[in-house]
Order: sequence, then C-alpha cells, then structure tokens
Amino acid sequence: MMNHATSFSPAVSGTACRSGAASRRCRRSARHIVLVSTLVALLALPPVVGYTRDDKDHDRARKALMSGEVLSLRQVLDIVGRDYPGEPVEIEFEDDDGSYVYEIKLLQPAGSVLKMKVDATTGTVIKVKGRDIERRNGD
Repeated sequence: MMNHATSFSPAVSGTACRSGAASRRCRRSARHIVLVSTLVALLALPPVVGYTRDDKDHDRARKALMSGEVLSLRQVLDIVGRDYPGEPVEIEFEDDDGSYVYEIKLLQPAGSVLKMKVDATTGTVIKVKGRDIERRNGD
C-alpha cells in the first residue's frame, strides 16, 4: 500500500501546491507561467538575421540571370524534361570551377530519383546519376 505524503511544489500565488487535484492545477499553472515567461524572454531578444547558403545561391542565380550569363531555371527544367521526365525535388545553383551549374534532383514517375548537373549557360546535361544509370557528358 502506498503512503500518500504531502508534496510541495514552487508556489504560484504565494502558497505551496499540495497533493491531489489542486496540486495538478497548481503545477499546470506553474508550467504555464514558465512557458509564458520563456516566450516573453525569447521575444525580447533582438532578431538574428541568418544568411544561409540558399540565400547566396538565390542571389548569385538572380545576378547571373539578369546579366544574361545563365538560362532561367524554367528554361533549364524544360530542356531537362525532354529527356528526363520527373518532378524536381531539390535544386541548387553552383559555381563549379568558374562555370555555373544547376544541380537537380528529379523524382521520376517510377519513383526513382535522378541526380544531375546541368550547365546553366547552355542547358546541357553534364552528368546524370540514378538507379542503374550514370552518364557524363560525352558518354
């Protein structure tokens, strides 16, 4: 048989929380106060502005597109889609040894994923990797 001793928790309204239903309400109130206090403290912090790699990729791609150095992503996806049907699930814009490339992952209708590198200037597929396929430009 269990011995129910009276337990005390930190006070919410200046009195201690006791066992039973009142104790559960008291603990719930205490957790609520801690949660609200934490949220208020976090909101009081200055915002942290992050500049991620994706932001840099986006900015570089926009500048290259606006200057006419590269094809638009839509143009590249149209070119790629002629030979490799599927939905893009991930796209990165890279500077690969001085040449701009799109690294594209396509989810094909059969469910497999193709990884490819595409020359962003011409739309030429440089490399393709996937289940039972690996090609480089010129193969």
